[in-house]
Amino acid sequence: MYSQDFDRAIEAIERYDTIIIHRHSSPDGDAMGSQMGLKYVLEDNFPSKKVYVVGDSAGRYSFVGGGVMDEISDEVYQGALAILLDMSEPFLVSDERYKMAECTLRIDHHQYVKKFTDLEIVDTSAESCAGLVASLVKQWGLKMPSEAAKALYTGMVTDSGRFRYDSTTAKTFETASYLFETGFDASEIYLNLYSDDLEMIKLRASFVMKIRLTEHGVGYIYTTLEEMKSLNASTFTISRGMVNTMAEIKGVNTWVNFTETEEGVLCELRSKTQNVNAIAVKYGGGGHVKASGAKVASREEAMKMLQDLDQMQIEE
Repeated sequence: MYSQDFDRAIEAIERYDTIIIHRHSSPDGDAMGSQMGLKYVLEDNFPSKKVYVVGDSAGRYSFVGGGVMDEISDEVYQGALAILLDMSEPFLVSDERYKMAECTLRIDHHQYVKKFTDLEIVDTSAESCAGLVASLVKQWGLKMPSEAAKALYTGMVTDSGRFRYDSTTAKTFETASYLFETGFDASEIYLNLYSDDLEMIKLRASFVMKIRLTEHGVGYIYTTLEEMKSLNASTFTISRGMVNTMAEIKGVNTWVNFTETEEGVLCELRSKTQNVNAIAVKYGGGGHVKASGAKVASREEAMKMLQDLDQMQIEE
């Protein structure tokens, strides 16, 4: 736990009549779950307030609470509270207009980098931002509507790897139980998360065939910009969506997915046992101890990162 503005945060929520909820760009299930879940909580507990959700397209997670973002003018930020969810650095925020708000609050569970909002609640022990939001709602004594619980549970499921990652703790299951008490149906969540059409299954199979190993057993996939243009898939689908095609390889403890874009090479780093966050930070990124990301300028720099990951296998 790095910051504990619990009382000041709820005081701000109660004080401001307009609240705008942001999350990181190219949202995953946790970003969408925490954003939509918090929206439903605030609307249910403070019906007189104006609550907005903003950001880029929800993509495959548009099923979370409908996933429709509000289009608001700059004037809405005047005298408003902006809440930022699930990001460790300002460049990750979808919609930079949060800086125009009168007060800003960040709720996050990533490795702490720096303070960039007025108020902060950062708990790196939480398995997900959604789980942290759910815990705060309970601690603040607010009501948890069923639709909010469903969204927050979605975030918990996705960021914990269906409760398999070692960030999962007893508190994780306590929070999940608290959400289940609202009576939502989890079957719809799993159907949306873990059912794919045939074309996506074929795409994933093609990426399995692209897997390579370094000398010391680091798994990696490299997708060029030319290859990206030939694929009928989003950058998020390839970069974040394909990284865990390497997760179940016996003997591979660390892996990385490189995806070329017009702006640089996206690097998604994962490990079962090692602190890949240190490598991500070295290259200007960040995230969690065993799941981090970065963006580098070129293939050459990406290969240097791969060498660092390979060297880490020797030093372990």
